[in-house]
Amino acid sequence: MKETTIAAIASGTSIGGVGIVRISGPMSHAIGAQIAKKDALVARHATFTQFYDDNDEVMDEGLVIYFKGPNSFTGEECVELQGHGGLVVLNRLLKRVYALGAEPAKAGEFTERAFLNGKLDLVQAEAIHDLIMSQSEAQAKAAMNSLSGQFSAQTSAINDALIHLRVYVEATIDFSEEDIDFITDGNVLKRLDAVEGDIQALLASANQGKLLTDGVTVVLAGKPNAGKSSILNALSGEESAIVTDIAGTTRDTLKEHVVIHGLPLHIIDTAGLRETTDVIEQEGIRRTREAMKKADLILWIHDDRDQTIEEDPLLSSLNVPILHVRNKVDLTGKPTGKDGNVIALSAKEHQGVDLLRDAIVEIVQFQPTQGLFSARERHLVALKDSLAHLAVAKTLLTAGHSIDLVAEEIRLAQDDIGLITGRFSTDELLGEIFSSFCIGK
Repeated sequence: MKETTIAAIASGTSIGGVGIVRISGPMSHAIGAQIAKKDALVARHATFTQFYDDNDEVMDEGLVIYFKGPNSFTGEECVELQGHGGLVVLNRLLKRVYALGAEPAKAGEFTERAFLNGKLDLVQAEAIHDLIMSQSEAQAKAAMNSLSGQFSAQTSAINDALIHLRVYVEATIDFSEEDIDFITDGNVLKRLDAVEGDIQALLASANQGKLLTDGVTVVLAGKPNAGKSSILNALSGEESAIVTDIAGTTRDTLKEHVVIHGLPLHIIDTAGLRETTDVIEQEGIRRTREAMKKADLILWIHDDRDQTIEEDPLLSSLNVPILHVRNKVDLTGKPTGKDGNVIALSAKEHQGVDLLRDAIVEIVQFQPTQGLFSARERHLVALKDSLAHLAVAKTLLTAGHSIDLVAEEIRLAQDDIGLITGRFSTDELLGEIFSSFCIGK
């Protein structure tokens, strides 16, 4: 338990009908009772009251709710003051809370305390942030799946399997003088194969979850006036970019957030690539090339009237999937369709745009399912590292090397799994995760 008491506005900084000041720590009850002018607060009861300043002047009125630890979100004594959602009112209330001994909460500190007090694990803590930041229903559902423990349960099962493996392997070390073959009796090699399979399956799901959490950065690139901005507008469903017949209209990158089949896309419209003496256009082209380097997918846009397919030399040096889009088939009379990684369409007439949407989802290998959970890069790294250690353990075991080395590799594999839920974590990791949260969360 922390000795300090923290407070913050938990309802955000926009004006609304209801505003919430959250307090957590040993002084919470005393602060809440004094502001509400109550001798005591009844746990888990919403009490309508007036909120008073140090001069006994009423600042606001609303509900005070007391949560007696450990039966609270943070696991500590907690109080919520729920009043009107005006920022002036909330800041007056918060100032009074600080004057009575609370400290300003850091970003994510309430959730961090919940983690440190065992109310949730690290995956669930991250899921709270992902749920708040969701831009689509699929993202929200995946975050909720993680928050409810689906991801954690699978990592816990793998951790238990690794513990059983270590029991047999380390028994071989501890009872080396006994005439017992723990490795054979425990089917250690078979168990190693089974755990590997479980981790690989979880890694595949986590890859899908990461796509859903992070989204996919899609860059529209090509010659000037090929119809990049028209394709952006067609995909986003609104007039986000200016469309004219004048080449070079787009001189800077323009980003739109679009959801296709539940998958969030960050679509970047860029300046057309060509030789130019215009200083402003040159800067736009430089930014285009920078965006291409950071893309998860590049849509290379062609004007279907131009029968030559010219690619920028940069494309061949990038390890990025490329979809070729032949736009303006309404002007050439050709049918819309898909042939390999080439899509023929008319963005202006909205013909073939659905083919492009489906192709984007297919090329990034996104498979929307009901059981997806939110995941992050660090989860993928931990799962891959765990698999690497198990592969070494199998090699050492089959080659007849020291059992001590096998045991160490399995222990390291278990440590990697523990990093996911925070069973093993560093202060630097915790600081990086919780600093991305909002104040009051």
